[in-house]
Amino acid sequence: MMQKWLVPSLLVACAIVLIASCFLGSTAMSADRVIGTLFGSGSLSDELIIWSIRMPRALSAFTVGLALGVSGAALQGLLRNPLAEPGVLGVSACSALTATCTLYFGAVAISPWILPIAAIAGALLATTCLAIAAMYSRSVVSLILVGIGLSSFAGSLMSLLLNFAPNPFSLSDMINWMLGSVANRSFDDIMLSFPFILLGLVILYLSRKGLGLLTLGEEMAFGAGLDIKRNRLLIVLGTGLATGGAVALAGVIGFVGIVAPHLIRPLVDHDPAKTILPAGLLAGLMVMLADITIRLLPTMNELKLGVATALIGAPVFILIAVTRGVRYE
Repeated sequence: MMQKWLVPSLLVACAIVLIASCFLGSTAMSADRVIGTLFGSGSLSDELIIWSIRMPRALSAFTVGLALGVSGAALQGLLRNPLAEPGVLGVSACSALTATCTLYFGAVAISPWILPIAAIAGALLATTCLAIAAMYSRSVVSLILVGIGLSSFAGSLMSLLLNFAPNPFSLSDMINWMLGSVANRSFDDIMLSFPFILLGLVILYLSRKGLGLLTLGEEMAFGAGLDIKRNRLLIVLGTGLATGGAVALAGVIGFVGIVAPHLIRPLVDHDPAKTILPAGLLAGLMVMLADITIRLLPTMNELKLGVATALIGAPVFILIAVTRGVRYE
């Protein structure tokens, strides 16, 4: 019964929070002004606030959360460990590295499509490395160490770029990508990344049954008719597209992809195939709520979204690692 109502309930919750985000912000607006603007009868200034600032920001947060939640659930199913997630395993860091390279060398001036394509290329490279590592190592810790290595290497190269930033403006842009934010995003920004994210999500959703079969073991899954190599390739491709698109839109947003699937899994009998969609919706909901929270915090400088999710997600990651009894092998 719970499974039947899980996705509809999350969809309703996401819609409520999306609408609520239009009412909340640094500029006070009465309910009638917001409702009037949503239905096309608001003033020019109100339309600017709602349709150029608050709504694109909320949609960006939801889109990024959806992409990372689905990617996290897919990686956990593919690699068969609950600690897999684009941020933890270095996928987001590698994606951010290739994206910031386009900023550093000014390649985005050639075409706005270069940044999302570069971000996706970095994510695909990292997920391919992880898939190869998973083939040769059955140890959870070994896989996590590979991810940490990827993340550290990408982080060191990003530090090198920051060190040689040609001017303060480039430095500021690169730091924003590293910390993660959906502030000042527009519908045009969303449309640049959304085709890649959508394609990645479709691939992952269509590959979900293979994740369920993998819980039986590769030999049993092969015996049941699963093309393991093809399934692994599709998961890697889908994760790279979705994560790369999310990084291109918002920079590095960590730990969402591990928390959301962990919360959803007990509600779907620990079935990886049934975790995909609700985990994505819950992650989208969580990122929207986090973004609303940082908008309302009375701080001089707005807290970056990636920092907020890390402050919450890192302790949860530690808790999951401890309760799952992860041990060195």
